[in-house]
Amino acid sequence: MVRPTSNICSNGDHGRVLGIMSCEVEFLPVGAASKPGDAIVVRYGEPNGYELMVIDGDNAEAGTALVAHLRKHFGQGVALEHVVLTHSDADHASGLRELLKEIPVKKLWLHIPWLLADEARPLFQDKRWTKDGLAAEIQSQYDIISEIVDLAVARGIPIYFPFQGNDVGPFHVLSPSRQAYIHLLPQFDKTPAPDQAAIERASMWIGKAPGVFAGLVEKIMTKAQSWIEDRWEIECLRDGGVTSASNESSVVLYGRSPGQRPILLTGDAGIRGLTWAADYASTYGLPLQQFGLVQIPHHGSRRNVGPTILNRLLDGIQPKNAAPRFTAYVSAPADDDTHPRKMVLNAFTRRGAAVGATQGKRIIYYGGFPARAGYVDLKPIPFSQTVEAYD
Repeated sequence: MVRPTSNICSNGDHGRVLGIMSCEVEFLPVGAASKPGDAIVVRYGEPNGYELMVIDGDNAEAGTALVAHLRKHFGQGVALEHVVLTHSDADHASGLRELLKEIPVKKLWLHIPWLLADEARPLFQDKRWTKDGLAAEIQSQYDIISEIVDLAVARGIPIYFPFQGNDVGPFHVLSPSRQAYIHLLPQFDKTPAPDQAAIERASMWIGKAPGVFAGLVEKIMTKAQSWIEDRWEIECLRDGGVTSASNESSVVLYGRSPGQRPILLTGDAGIRGLTWAADYASTYGLPLQQFGLVQIPHHGSRRNVGPTILNRLLDGIQPKNAAPRFTAYVSAPADDDTHPRKMVLNAFTRRGAAVGATQGKRIIYYGGFPARAGYVDLKPIPFSQTVEAYD
């Protein structure tokens, strides 16, 4: 059964002017091995008058730890102004169920695939789908998202679609646009087969169509791993990486507050999503290459970034011994041999980043807030002389 949309508020806080002074971003330990996940806590405002938001909730077992962390650091009566789910993958969504059960939340931001499916109906291969039939089929494949929506409805939490142009706390949504999301939806792994020809025709409105995502991703993932030398002046990372359509639908957030350098949070966005984000930022005068903090997307996968988009977002390769210009954090398990890719970490380091990874620990960017007791300065990950080869 398709649920009603009475608590879905699609316009959100579009165009609101932000006046946040400080913005602290904390990346929590995530996942294990092949289940990296993401969980981020944001505190914004002033030390004696702040609000909180959570971005993603990691895997199912992480929800309890997230609740405990919030209560430990912000009190038993902690409440959240915003919760954002960047995209519908389980390693970002699962832990939010426990969070919504235990912690008061004022606004929930997420894309609900089945409620947006009717707009994408012409892009599905089977033209016999009815509006309700397609929605019901897609909803049946997204049980975790469905449970999150049910919890929000039961608790009277308004739900907003986080599309390009909305403001969420101290952040502005750079990507995806509603149009881009509708274009990607039929290409998700869990939705019915896409009409690739229709997708190609529709792509003229949002840029070159990527083709069928799943096959390209599988081809890259199954290549054997070997190691090669990586030198500062000659970058091994290549353009042309392809990630899943679901990853490309990730919410990309741009944080800007008086007296602080901008923050860029990327979820699992790939080159396409990051390009949409950069295009939007450039159009609306949001400066790039001046960030204080950047999230390395998709747990440090080389399928999500390349030299061209990194040069645009971060600037080009810096002198080898120059001091770091900004911080770059990545969510990655402590016991995963493939995340983050050393090649990707090197690419950020070359462009002036002091790189840090969660890998079993909490890491924090204070953004104007005072240092917390019990936390120590993070030692940046050094440049790696050898990296994973593509072949």
